[in-house]
Amino acid sequence: MQIIEYSDNWRDKWDSFVKKSSNGTMFHLQKFFDYHTPGKFSFNHLIFLEKGEIQAVLPGALRNGVYESPIGASYGSIVTSDLKFNTALEIVDTLIDYGKSNGINEFVLTSAPMIYETYQNQNLDFALLWRDFKYDLHYISSAIKLDNQRDIISRFQSTVRRNIRKSLNNDDVTIEINEKYDEFYPILIENKQRHNVKPTHSLEDIYKLHELMPENLKLIMVYYKGEPIAGSLLFLANENVSLCFYNMLRYEFEHLKPIHRVMYEVVKWSTENNFKYVDIGVSQDTKAVNPMTPSISLIDFKEKFDAKTIMRNTLRLKL
Repeated sequence: MQIIEYSDNWRDKWDSFVKKSSNGTMFHLQKFFDYHTPGKFSFNHLIFLEKGEIQAVLPGALRNGVYESPIGASYGSIVTSDLKFNTALEIVDTLIDYGKSNGINEFVLTSAPMIYETYQNQNLDFALLWRDFKYDLHYISSAIKLDNQRDIISRFQSTVRRNIRKSLNNDDVTIEINEKYDEFYPILIENKQRHNVKPTHSLEDIYKLHELMPENLKLIMVYYKGEPIAGSLLFLANENVSLCFYNMLRYEFEHLKPIHRVMYEVVKWSTENNFKYVDIGVSQDTKAVNPMTPSISLIDFKEKFDAKTIMRNTLRLKL
């Protein structure tokens, strides 16, 4: 097995491999990286080859001797098919040898949580740990396991159930699945400003992502008498998981509990479209010194929708 650096002539084969892999997501696709302004990042994506065939890919960048994955994306690390342990170990050994031969001092890898895998298999995780990678950071995230045999509303906390049923019976509250990002984004900005933060993506970024991969974005909007009051922008990360990347609401309409309705619609749409999980994202206290500090209130909110904790883990190796 050998590693080569990615070049554009591998583009189609790279994206095809990711789509057919067990643990790849939209964030690993070259098409996804195209939304970044040229020159914003200096990528050093790696391809693992055996007899000319791709065995694994690793998107990322080398900066000051540290190879980090992901860069400019939510999830990174090594993308593989459903692999046997010996192959996983060979991939890790090949990566370490490549690092030693190319002046890399550290690897920092953050993979998607296990729910994103088509075939849940921790051979790669164990191989990394066996070769002295150490856990560096954990983020607490929340996900709802979907089940088309269960009534959705009955899974939710009792107050949430009442609010959703009240919303469903209110003819002034309507739902649209549309592409009206210009309605969604200003409200998102207002929500983020309440916490002195900005969205990861600009409105232009979202339009660019929609242009590049429209099949991976889904916008669910809640309207009251035709006026937008809440919404959720889903990133359809792969066939297994729909990711609630952004939720927003207009607080002057909070008495209508539109965020409860939006979460119901997200779970309903994701269930009907055969996803296995809805990922509601991380729940960290962004104002805390320790980046692992959990946001108890946010976790509690997510648990009202029958969400369970999953972890987003970062592994580090110093060579």
